[in-house]
Amino acid sequence: MNSNNVTSILLMAIMQLAMTGAYAQSSDELVDKMVYATKNLDYEGTFVFTRGKNMDVMRILHKRDENGEREKLIALTGHAREIIRNNDTVTCIFPDTQEVMVERSRTQGFTSRIPETIDLIAAYYDFSTIGEERVTGRDTWVVNISPKDEFRYGYRLWIDMENYLLLKSEMLDGEDRSLETVMFTELLVRNSIDDAEFQPSITGNEYTWHQFNQGAILSANESQAEDNSWRTTWMPEGFKLNVSGESVSSDVDPKMEHMIFTDGISTVSIFIEKLNSVNPINNGSLNMGGVNVYSTTRGGFQVTAIGEVPQPTVVRMADSVVPNN
Repeated sequence: MNSNNVTSILLMAIMQLAMTGAYAQSSDELVDKMVYATKNLDYEGTFVFTRGKNMDVMRILHKRDENGEREKLIALTGHAREIIRNNDTVTCIFPDTQEVMVERSRTQGFTSRIPETIDLIAAYYDFSTIGEERVTGRDTWVVNISPKDEFRYGYRLWIDMENYLLLKSEMLDGEDRSLETVMFTELLVRNSIDDAEFQPSITGNEYTWHQFNQGAILSANESQAEDNSWRTTWMPEGFKLNVSGESVSSDVDPKMEHMIFTDGISTVSIFIEKLNSVNPINNGSLNMGGVNVYSTTRGGFQVTAIGEVPQPTVVRMADSVVPNN
């Protein structure tokens, strides 16, 4: 056997060992490690978010220390805006309208939606590792998250082989067509990030501040709150009421009831607002990439469902809303 043949055999053996080692981690383990890395590493980067025909470029800073988790998002395209998250508080700054909105933290990006362990959502989604690809010049594992019914969307994840950060994600419809894409064009893991970098870089006088009250967070085994004025009579399996309460709506009609349902990944918000002569009735459907909106009326109230689920799901959920007598 000549040296060329020996070299070829050795290279093939090394490649085989590498592939075997890569897939020794199950898709469940990869996703769990991805969630942990995203929430616990210090990093900064730039990513492109595409939804339908719209595209935004954002810069992100993320830090985790003894004081908790902090994140800062800065829009690099479109209208100037910043989103700063400090643990459970999110501050959104809009210089064009000179407004600041402060609310309790909602899900910010795909990885924030996934629970600490995917055992909590495995009943509704299948996980599988389908290959390896390069993203932003880095090697990644590609993981599919497929829904077990037609009431929710699927996802495809590209997970960095070195640090387990999510470099790219796609939301997929039932025919595997991409509805939304988030992809990093650059990403740097840092040893630490100074606290000063999380201060707002946008300044201005006479800003109007809005404080949103989203009500109480309900535990996973809690049903819809008995003191709510409204309830749903249909919900896809696995969806539970996560937040319930009143939210600030407008100066004309300052309160509306708000319910948030989630299965651990997908989230649907339902708003119930009393109709009046000022606010117009806007019944019907609207689609924005992976986000579907549906509005209908119940007596003297307008019911609106908004969620990253298929259109038939938000329609059926909104149509199932009834007074909680």
